[in-house]
Amino acid sequence: MPFVLLFVSKKAVSELKKGKVVVLEERVPKLKQRRRQKVNRRLTAYIVFFFMLILCIIYFQSPLSNVRHIDVKGNQHVSVQQIVQASGLTNRTSFWRVKTDQVKQAIESLPEIKEVTVKKQFPNTIVLYIKERTRVAYIEEKQLFFPILDNGKILTKNKPKVALSDAPILVNWKDGEKIQEIAGQLAHLPSYILNAISEIHHTPTKYDPYHVTVYMNDGFEVSATVPNFAEKMRLYPEIVKQLNPDVKGVIHLEVSNYFKAYKGDDNEKSKGE
Repeated sequence: MPFVLLFVSKKAVSELKKGKVVVLEERVPKLKQRRRQKVNRRLTAYIVFFFMLILCIIYFQSPLSNVRHIDVKGNQHVSVQQIVQASGLTNRTSFWRVKTDQVKQAIESLPEIKEVTVKKQFPNTIVLYIKERTRVAYIEEKQLFFPILDNGKILTKNKPKVALSDAPILVNWKDGEKIQEIAGQLAHLPSYILNAISEIHHTPTKYDPYHVTVYMNDGFEVSATVPNFAEKMRLYPEIVKQLNPDVKGVIHLEVSNYFKAYKGDDNEKSKGE
């Protein structure tokens, strides 16, 4: 039998003695164990993914994915029912199929709605943030009050039987063009001045077909004209500060600005811009 000589260096022998060299037979079980663990992890990942896919399919095909809550915020005059009905959303609408642009456009078709923001909140809530158009006045006809919006549009539906205190009442206004003009002027007034006005009477004169007589909530009367109504009425708070609150009268704001007390109220008259 032939002999095979195996030459081992002194360095290798030294490392074997020190335990630095790992014998291949010792590593094989560990490699098999690691490979088995890797396969198990991959199999577990596939199983989890499969079940997640099944759950997603069940969710999207079941009523669980439908809209359950519709929250309407910011509306004052338009009811929640009207807004939801205009949106086209129901509890049969899929949450994931809601197109916010279409919902926004549908609600903004209502005459009193100026702007809408649509937010989707997972898992099944739709929030509608409403910004209504300002009611700048009311027109009384046959004991009914027709609201006028800041764009000049007169609402003929859902008219209240009692005028609200958020806008003045227009009296003796027959010409639609003049109504549009006064509505445009009122739309440029800040709310604190608009709310201070009780009634606006159309009182045309021989020289001014746009003349108006305004009755304020504080008891004063204002004589003005439509073309510069908003500009002049902005001066009203400063003018009233200079007057005696116990002496009522007419504040003239046509060309020059001055105050004339009613007869019997000391006949006071003051002038000033």
